Amino acid sequence: MKSLLPLLCTCLFLMSSCETSEQRENFRPDTPKLVSDVMSPEVLWSFGRLGNVALSPDKTSILHTITYYNIEENRSYRDLYLQDISGGDRQILTNTAENEYSAVWRPDGERIAFMKSGKLFEMNPDGTAIKEVSGLDGGIDGYAYAPDMKHMVFIREVKIEPDVQDMHPDLPKADARIIDDLMYRHWDTWVDTYTHVFIAKYEKGKLSDIRDIMPGETWESPMKPFGGMEQIAWAPDGESLIYTCRKKKGVDYTLSTNSDLYEYNLASGKTRNLTEGMMGYDLNPVFSPDGKWLAWESMERDGYESDKNRFFLMNMQSNEKIYVTENFDQGVHALAWSDDSESIFFVSDWHATDEIYKYSLSDGSIDKITEGIHNYAQVFPVGERLIATRRSMSKPDEIYSVDPQTGEATEISMVNKGMLDQLTMGKVEARWINTTDNKQMKVWVIYPPHFDPNKKYPALLYCQGGPQGTVSQFWSYRWNFQMMAANDYIIVAPNRRGLPGFGQEWLEQISGDYGGQNMLDYLVAIDSVAIEPFVDETRLGAVGASYGGFSVFWLAGNHEKRFKSFIAHDGMFNFESQYLETEEMWFVNWDLGGPFWDNNNAVAQKSYATSPHKFVQNWDTPILVIHGEKDYRIAVTQGMQAFNAAKLMGVPAQFLYFPNENHWVLSPQNGILWQRTFFEWLDRWLK
Repeated sequence: MKSLLPLLCTCLFLMSSCETSEQRENFRPDTPKLVSDVMSPEVLWSFGRLGNVALSPDKTSILHTITYYNIEENRSYRDLYLQDISGGDRQILTNTAENEYSAVWRPDGERIAFMKSGKLFEMNPDGTAIKEVSGLDGGIDGYAYAPDMKHMVFIREVKIEPDVQDMHPDLPKADARIIDDLMYRHWDTWVDTYTHVFIAKYEKGKLSDIRDIMPGETWESPMKPFGGMEQIAWAPDGESLIYTCRKKKGVDYTLSTNSDLYEYNLASGKTRNLTEGMMGYDLNPVFSPDGKWLAWESMERDGYESDKNRFFLMNMQSNEKIYVTENFDQGVHALAWSDDSESIFFVSDWHATDEIYKYSLSDGSIDKITEGIHNYAQVFPVGERLIATRRSMSKPDEIYSVDPQTGEATEISMVNKGMLDQLTMGKVEARWINTTDNKQMKVWVIYPPHFDPNKKYPALLYCQGGPQGTVSQFWSYRWNFQMMAANDYIIVAPNRRGLPGFGQEWLEQISGDYGGQNMLDYLVAIDSVAIEPFVDETRLGAVGASYGGFSVFWLAGNHEKRFKSFIAHDGMFNFESQYLETEEMWFVNWDLGGPFWDNNNAVAQKSYATSPHKFVQNWDTPILVIHGEKDYRIAVTQGMQAFNAAKLMGVPAQFLYFPNENHWVLSPQNGILWQRTFFEWLDRWLK
């Protein structure tokens, strides 16, 4: 019966899809009736995905998107919705075959702006009177109104450097690039253009006097690959804006994380660097409502992308800078001002959960507001309440109303209540265990939904990526712990050395020690759970992606017969080739210690000595290797090398290759194929 579950779920899901598609232009499936209370890949991909949360200027309504995936069509459908902050019925504002995104309220609250297909539109708050904002031929990638609504800032791609056709116009069909410097590709795209910041006059839905405030500059703002409009901020008076930029190119760009905050004055057209001399990342500026203060996130050291994410303030009159979290051994994210400019709320990871904190300007105090087994992601002050988004290992993103005095939270969006009410989730348990160097490590253990303590289950060691990624209460559509547990596995997810939320010393230990203490942390975590009477210690597997993929490759040569199966996704296999294949050189320079040819660099030589390819002679355990062609962070050849090595060693191996995926797997059918292949491989060797 179990083998029929994915097929049955698929049939039910697609029946709902087809019926909905015939009745509506869009795809908004009714909640399907599930044939089982246990998760399947098809059920996982049928969850609505909440995003783009924005509060109305009067703080009474919440604008957000919900994305649904049509598996049969292999595409997503995203619409805009409106909901009162007290909860209640949700109103759909758009209902088209196109995806709407980047929705914001106009500062006067009379119109809502949004994008689709690279074009900007406005509409009434009830979804009527949709009109395209004129003057934006060629498309844009993001935008923001000035608070006084006299101007608008937007970002778009600009071609500055000549391509082959420009240099050789008589060869219009030549298909090539001539490259003479580094950073010629980034994340999953080739660098042919640069994102620039533009400012235009705005009046009654029309734009005029459009100008590029970075003319001729061969660098981008916001910063790729993940930066968006959160890296640009208007001053409350609308007379200036702050943008984030790393003004370097080529080799210098690949070696540095030194971004700065630049203030552009509209009247004078002059730009000044607000964070000159601050050598790491400076980004995500947020003005206080009264315009007196600028808050932002900052890292100290150039070249270290996982440094402590600090919270800084600048007095915009005196230019005095205040390091707010100097005595707070945690990183900060998602800064949000109170309406009275007297306090700032933010999110911080501590002991593997992301909680809401409050900083008070009056006395410099920092207070923790929430506590629980969950991750908060965004926070919006609304009078005496907070509106926030939250997720966990057992629940995707939803919107909550939070009492800042008690931390009590009430769910108000309930996008997935109908699905969740039909599912049984496995128990998520936190354990503290002793490491080999006598420290305490927090380990999440996730049990199957219908756990029977009298049975013996196979167990999976989850190896986290990053390497400084968090093993907190995240919800993933690939590395979903409830999905793994639903297949009758015990999941062991350790917060090994190198993860945030346990102080800077714990975080930084991993750099230059990839094959060292964190690997011992992995092994002691799985060993501590494998001795449980409900775990079959003869059926253990290890799985992971990115740094987790490297971890699996390393464990494959150093596990002393513990494991019976491995799965590595987009992992580093050969450090020497990785050093010259990756596109962001600051990462390998910091974490590996430098280039492999520097024989006098003890840290680097130690790193390269622990490269997984140096231990292939010990490989004897079945391994599934997964990789995407468009992964330029860890090139596909890393996965190919590992698979080829396994086959040449006579080790049972399989290679799941995605020609159009990057470091992640994003399309619905590829995502379901990933899940099916993942569990078919594990079941084959562990059951």
